[in-house]
Amino acid sequence: MDWLMGKSKTKPNGKKPPTEEKKQYLELEYTKIRVVDFDLKELVVLPREIDLNEWLASNTTTFFNLINLQYSTISEFCTGDTCQAMTACNTIYYWYDERGKKTKCTAPQYVDFVMSLCQKLVTDEEIFPTKYGKEFPNSFESLVKKICRYLFHVLAHLYWAHFKETVALDLQGHLNTLYAHFIVFVREFNLVDPKETCIMDDLSEILCTPVPPPAPAPAPSTPASAPSPSSQNHVTER
Repeated sequence: MDWLMGKSKTKPNGKKPPTEEKKQYLELEYTKIRVVDFDLKELVVLPREIDLNEWLASNTTTFFNLINLQYSTISEFCTGDTCQAMTACNTIYYWYDERGKKTKCTAPQYVDFVMSLCQKLVTDEEIFPTKYGKEFPNSFESLVKKICRYLFHVLAHLYWAHFKETVALDLQGHLNTLYAHFIVFVREFNLVDPKETCIMDDLSEILCTPVPPPAPAPAPSTPASAPSPSSQNHVTER
């Protein structure tokens, strides 16, 4: 596995870790902000006339591009000094190279590794074929799962370490919608192990629930009609 749960009660220097920060991204004033307000499941269900692998390829490529773009909006704040490890909640993500060597790297280094790998895979014609009649490789589904797992790491880090910057840029609605769309997609096709995504379950359950439609405005009360002149009592002056 490319991740390690950080459950130790003390740091290597013997000091207790700081109390877990309040998760700003769970506050209602932020979770209610979305770009769309309909059921995202409608967007991810496989259309009858589309091949499964074609659908996975199209959506995976789109998510890679969108998550890469979302990260780029705060990349200047994600540095080796501010993010000395790739973290999310109480998890530290380690990178494993092609030889299986485990490396602890800064968050920007990790994200660069992720995006470089994803770019290499989605643009490889042998893995993500774009020409008609070209077959997908037998390893296609496992590679899609690998990409999605790494992309989840990036999304989790965005919320955990850079949500304040995202709010300052007024992009929390885009991030919320992107995250919810991604989670609904990977759940629909079982692309990421729930044990991997459980660290963000609190947010997932909020954002993946369709936003309820606004309550209808109360009908304006009908003012009492004034009596017609013919119904009024007239006093005849004499």
